[in-house]
Formats: sequence, C-alpha cells, structure tokens
Amino acid sequence: MKILVLNGSPKRDASDTMHITRAFLAGMQDAGPQDVHTVDIIDRHIEYCTGCFSCMHNGGTCIHRDDMGALLEEVLDSDLLLFSFPLYCYGMPAPLKAFLDRTLPLSSMAMRKAGDRYEHVEQADFSHLRYLMICGCGFPNSRKNFEPAVMQFKLSFPGDHTILTIPESPMFNAPEAAVVTGPRLELVERAGTQYALTGSIDEALLEEIGTPMIPEEQYAAIVNGGA
Repeated sequence: MKILVLNGSPKRDASDTMHITRAFLAGMQDAGPQDVHTVDIIDRHIEYCTGCFSCMHNGGTCIHRDDMGALLEEVLDSDLLLFSFPLYCYGMPAPLKAFLDRTLPLSSMAMRKAGDRYEHVEQADFSHLRYLMICGCGFPNSRKNFEPAVMQFKLSFPGDHTILTIPESPMFNAPEAAVVTGPRLELVERAGTQYALTGSIDEALLEEIGTPMIPEEQYAAIVNGGA
C-alpha cells in the first residue's frame, strides 16, 4: 500500500503525535510491506487559497505556483492519506489546513446530492483513496476537545475514513512516562496491524486508545507543576 503521511506538526519528527503515527505504521508493516512517504507540511511552500475558484473552472490549474501541484500528484498516486497532527484550537494546525484548502483543484464547481447533503463533482479520480486521521492533544481527556476536528475530517472525507484521537499526547515525548506510554503505543500498533489486514479498526480498541493513560486529575497536576 502506498501511504502518504501528512505531518501537520510544526515540530516535524519531534511531534508528540508522530510517536503515535509511527507506532501505527509499525503495526501496518507487521501485516506486510508498506510504501510510506512522510511529508512535513511546515517545510513545503503552500500559499493560502484565495477562493477565486479558477481551479474549478479550468481543469484543476491553480493560480499559485508553489509545492501544492506536486503534492496533489502524490496524493492521487497514493492509496492512503494519513493526516497526523496535534490539536490546535480544536482543529488542525494552519499549514495543514492550508494544504486541505488547496485540494480544491480536485473538484469542479458542479454539485450533486449525496444522501442529505451536496458535494462537488470531482474533476480528478480519487475514488481509490482511503483516509486516516491521527490526532493528539495536550488536554487530559477527549470530551469537548476533538469534536470539531473530527467533524471537519468526516465532512471532508465522507467515504472511507478512520479516526484515532489520543489525549495526554505530550507524555509520548517524556521518557519517564514510558511505563504508561509503552502499553498505549502497543495498542496503537495493534490497531495498525488490524487496519492493514481488514481496512478497519475494532471500535472497542479505538475507544481504549482514546482513553487517558493516567487519571485526568493527576495529569493536570503534573502539567500545572503540582506533581
């Protein structure tokens, strides 16, 4: 499987969330060889979309001449897009959001009804793509934190999508927390293997991955310097 990892963290490889993503990819590799290419979005020249819709009228050609054209080619050549990012203001970091906005050339102005909503008709074939979101946050729980990012991802990719959300993610960059982060990464690796073999992840496993690694109050106290 050709996997394009879109790392949205400005910390690049040192990202808390990338610890989780690497464990997931290791699990996929356990199931069989995977062709993985990771792009640190912060290092790519991606202009902001101006909303001129030129690309939707003229066959997908954007007014900007930056790195996005090559990235879109790689997107279409992939089997799985893996969005890895930390939660920023209840959404994705701005550079990754700019990337998402600039996928507009894949669609045309024409619309069609899909269930109870409308969507743009594609002007490139991306029907083969699967989408996966791995998002970590620095708060000690998942409730009232991930929902906006999850909803945006579901609406952006209503087809074949899978979502992992993990609270307390700064602990993955703390060696002294290995006693709790190690077992959690083992669960993530198991999820990766399961996904590679079946194309989905058991709901119970997803829920377990998304629970706090240590009690919420203890985590908050550590962050606040009280422990």
